[in-house]
Amino acid sequence: MTLVIVESPTKAKTIQKFLPKEYTVLSSYGHIRDLPRSKMGIDIEHGFTPQYVIPKDSQKQVTVLKKAAAKAKTIILATDEDREGEAIAWHLTQALELGQGTEKRKDQRTKEPRSERTVQRIVFHEITKEAIEEALKSPRDIDEKLVDAQQARRVLDRLVGYELSPLLWKKVARGLSAGRVQSVALRLIVDREREIEAFKSQEYWTIETMLASSSVIPSHAEGSRSFTAELTALNNKKLEKFDIANQARAKEIISALDTATYAVESVEKKKTSKSPYPPFTTSTLQQDANRRLGFGASQTMRVAQDLYEAGLISYMRTDSVNLAGKFLSETQSYLKNALAARYATGVKTYKTKSKGAQEAHEAIRPTEVQRTPELAAKELSDPRQVKLYDLIWRRAVASQMPEAELDSTSVRVKSTATKESRIAEATFSATGSMLVFDGFLAVYPMELKTTILPELVQGQKLAAQSVTPKQHFTEPPARYSDATLVKALEEHGIGRPSTYAPTISTLVTRRYVERIESRRLRPTDIGLLVAGLLLEHFPSIVDPEFTARMEEGLDGVAEGNRVWGPLISEFYHPFHELIETKTEELSKKTLTEEKTDEVCEKCGKPMVIKMGRYGKFVACSGFPECRNTKRIETPGAPGQPASDTGVLCPKCSKGNIVRRRSKRGRFFFGCSAYPNCDFVLWNPPAKDEQGKLKTCDKCASPMVLGPKDAEKCSNKECVNFKAKSAGSTEPTASF
Repeated sequence: MTLVIVESPTKAKTIQKFLPKEYTVLSSYGHIRDLPRSKMGIDIEHGFTPQYVIPKDSQKQVTVLKKAAAKAKTIILATDEDREGEAIAWHLTQALELGQGTEKRKDQRTKEPRSERTVQRIVFHEITKEAIEEALKSPRDIDEKLVDAQQARRVLDRLVGYELSPLLWKKVARGLSAGRVQSVALRLIVDREREIEAFKSQEYWTIETMLASSSVIPSHAEGSRSFTAELTALNNKKLEKFDIANQARAKEIISALDTATYAVESVEKKKTSKSPYPPFTTSTLQQDANRRLGFGASQTMRVAQDLYEAGLISYMRTDSVNLAGKFLSETQSYLKNALAARYATGVKTYKTKSKGAQEAHEAIRPTEVQRTPELAAKELSDPRQVKLYDLIWRRAVASQMPEAELDSTSVRVKSTATKESRIAEATFSATGSMLVFDGFLAVYPMELKTTILPELVQGQKLAAQSVTPKQHFTEPPARYSDATLVKALEEHGIGRPSTYAPTISTLVTRRYVERIESRRLRPTDIGLLVAGLLLEHFPSIVDPEFTARMEEGLDGVAEGNRVWGPLISEFYHPFHELIETKTEELSKKTLTEEKTDEVCEKCGKPMVIKMGRYGKFVACSGFPECRNTKRIETPGAPGQPASDTGVLCPKCSKGNIVRRRSKRGRFFFGCSAYPNCDFVLWNPPAKDEQGKLKTCDKCASPMVLGPKDAEKCSNKECVNFKAKSAGSTEPTASF
């Protein structure tokens, strides 16, 4: 018998279908050895040697695998091809006492095999019959460098977590944690929040004119067409963003243009193109799935894992944009047959921009280009799998298609004053583009703004149909979404493909951040406190550059250029000394308590604001003799109270519509008279100039604010359910 061991039972089931009956495929159910939960589990005095144990959950499966291994003549370790998979394979040799290829490791038991057998390691990038058969032809030994790299990462994370987390327990609140990557990610989120808090909105205005040809060009006798142009220069001086700072200045300019004449100064036409994107890496898949499908990073990886184990896509933890030669040639054939020869213009290659990327790996792609999203949908029962497969298939295929081609036109219009004014001339500009060949967009559609301008010639007279001022206000930087945070982590060189999703998940689970409207990430009170404490007292832990250098060091271990023990030692000893110093220095009371003017109604002592695991609360300073506590109304904190929008409830006309949070943490807008009134909206109410709730002109349902404050009907069945541009340029109220 030949025994094949993989991590996942689903993966085992898929591979078993491709192998003869003499092969038995079993699963380890992930890691079968790990560091103990009850203690550090690292021998710091002897080279940071990890003290692995078999967790209770894994012991039964280890017994099953041992019995199967005893009967097998050949044992094949077929875990994933990355560091984690390599480590699992090595741990299997240790737990099952296999020995092959790993006898030189210090902690391996020396024991003669009961019968002749071989232990092999195979890797593959996709779970297909062809890939499995090819892997079986070229087995190898376990890659010691990858095992060391994974072990170094695990030890480093354990050292940080087990020494820094207890300090947070003592000095802030029980149950908190700190991590090497999560703490830097938290700092990025907190830094962005500080930028938003410090932001001061600035007013500025733009001026647009609707222009039309005052004469018909003979070659276009169908008549003139109007178009919109924006004011870009006054008296031949380019307008900067804040040059028109207020309404008075805008009106002054419009008054000067009141009787002006308009003529085309220049027309420039050129061909432009838009290139396809590279195939997905882990990072770009998480970003695009978040933007296009609304998937969080963890959800994306769970669904991608399902697709991989079902044999539909290649391995989903990768930072490479390379594609297999076979897939490239098959894609060109598919494009030629399914679309047309002009869509199959030859193989395209891409170079990754990611730090430390492993170029030997492949990008994420479908295992068979002929399995279109329509065909895959027949094999899949989960709609999320269908959506993600569709995205992966389209991105991979589109990466091998030609550019989209556009005809672009730029027009400059000169306005000349006919009456005496400080503004003698004004320049308006307009750009237009028309898609002439869709190229890769035929497979990977995306929003491409196209504006068609009328045929114009230099010197042509134009008539101004209207001149319109528009008020704007600068906006603060947006809070991070899963997509933008993953992008930021990657750009800083922090974490690797396997860590992005778990990092975000940990921050949310630990209540350091919360998801608010549009699923943006906002730090909680406890997140702000922890990030501030770490930045002040452990700056290297939350320093992106320092963390990136550590990642590079770990990559060096994987490449065989660094020895992991000294790398850990360089970090640990100064870190440990700092932990001991700060444990003595820092006071929980100083870090977590704020004075108030309130007096305890039970004992008369002053009330203070304290910080707990779930945020701020008010407590008696006489604790533990007096245990009086109260909730504190802090916007954004768990259990947040209602926030009044100032809009009268249309159902009962007694309460106002207020923002609340559901038990699952989602914001909604309901009547303040609840439970006597059950009126609910899932979006902020749209208000008219008098502050009253707007209603839909089609169905009379309440109007609400959608993305970018565009108004839409709250009734999903209504034609106005899709958001449309709000009529007012006034900023909306924030709740």
